[in-house]
Amino acid sequence: MSELSAVQRPPEPDWTSVTAEELAVYSEAENRFRASEPMRAITGQPDPGATIRWETVTLPGRELPVRVHRPAREGRGEGAVRTDLPLVIHVHGGGFVGTATQCDWVTSHVAARLPAVVVSVEHRLLAPDSPLADAVDDGWDVLRHVVSDAAQWGVDPARTVVFGESCGALIMALAAIRARDTGLRLRAQVLVNPAVDVTAKMFDHDSVERFGDDQALAIPKLELVRRLAVPEGADARALSPLHADDLGGLAPALVVVPTHDAVADHGRRYAERLRAAGTATRLTEYPGAAHAFLSTPGLEPQAEAARAEIMEFLRTHLDAGEAG
Repeated sequence: MSELSAVQRPPEPDWTSVTAEELAVYSEAENRFRASEPMRAITGQPDPGATIRWETVTLPGRELPVRVHRPAREGRGEGAVRTDLPLVIHVHGGGFVGTATQCDWVTSHVAARLPAVVVSVEHRLLAPDSPLADAVDDGWDVLRHVVSDAAQWGVDPARTVVFGESCGALIMALAAIRARDTGLRLRAQVLVNPAVDVTAKMFDHDSVERFGDDQALAIPKLELVRRLAVPEGADARALSPLHADDLGGLAPALVVVPTHDAVADHGRRYAERLRAAGTATRLTEYPGAAHAFLSTPGLEPQAEAARAEIMEFLRTHLDAGEAG
């Protein structure tokens, strides 16, 4: 028996009838599995050039865990602590399940090699008592908190970017819109396999029809995400960047789309809308890659190329003279 198979992965519940209690138990067990050391064979080893630690951000009415990645100090002894590093606010994928730990392979690499301080938000997961609006607020509030206390975090607030995967990309796309509307300047936004529509139209795409039976993101899971994300009476358009009224004046965007993905067309259409609104946008497709490919480099060989592209994009925009 392999080390990985010895780690117990919970069986998936019936997504069409799962109860709140069953979902909570499954999410906790699945996240323990994703954060386990043997799972690194799939999710990848962290970059040795970064330090990683959990910290707590105190926000109005709640405390939120964040996974903070920093470049390791060089030289002997304590050395000097840099206070001018770029800030990357990152949000993992998953929706009703997921943990910042599953993304260490890419977030630690960005921290070590850019270099930067990467703050990965352990937001409230979707649940019957925790709609998408809560997770969206978590991403935005952590961004504002760190920027407003930049000296304490050792970052240059004028060199801030946002980076999200899947549902995390939706959260960060909405953060980029809020940033524009409130005058918080961002240098860039990186949206990987973005699921940017939780309206009833989220299923009206060819990619959903073609890949909606994929185990990682099957239609029953998408339907559950939508039920949890948008309680009855809530405005789904307000939580769907794809349907935002105005996408102009946003930070330059890199939209990364794996082609074997039910929500691939979400990313394609969002890139089209960004470009039409005048926001500088690069759309890159990775043929044959599946939905969570960036978080599973042990399975997906194209994850390496995507990570390199993200690094190049971030360097270009962080070194630019003007913020987006």
